[in-house]
Amino acid sequence: MKKLVTYVIILVILGAVFLVPGIRNFLKDQFFPVATIENAVHISQDDYDVDLQGINVPSTNLKNFKNKPVFLNFWGTWCPPCRKEWPSIQRLYDRRKGHVDFVLIAMKDDEEKVRAFLKENNYTVPVYIAQSPISEKILPKAFPTTFLLDQNGRILIKEDAATDWDAESIHQFIDNIVK
Repeated sequence: MKKLVTYVIILVILGAVFLVPGIRNFLKDQFFPVATIENAVHISQDDYDVDLQGINVPSTNLKNFKNKPVFLNFWGTWCPPCRKEWPSIQRLYDRRKGHVDFVLIAMKDDEEKVRAFLKENNYTVPVYIAQSPISEKILPKAFPTTFLLDQNGRILIKEDAATDWDAESIHQFIDNIVK
């Protein structure tokens, strides 16, 4: 009789775990945090809604880049590490602009300073200044901050420091995501 009661209790618990979504999701998040991480690394439709004033390209909205791989960089002319990585970004852009959309957003910067910086260095990478609030999910805490997003809005790379974006490993990575 005790075995039967034990089996019934186990079946009730298993039934609750598998049939009640709240319990199932709570346990999944507790014991399988990878699923939670996967949900956290996606940019939602609302996160993409940022009006962008074009500096060397027409103005647009970030949501126009949804469903495409995007190199999204936050930088400033006032930021020495940002300036340092610009040559490698330009080289990456020259080699991969047909496969990835480039969106560089100048932060806390004056439009005239940005225009002068681009002209002085002959940079042609698309640069914008945000005209509406940026989602906390992608708002940088340090500069430069760069995201490489796939066509589904998944963050594949997030780098919070100056990087050599023209490295062969980056080119191979981009080749793999655009296949």
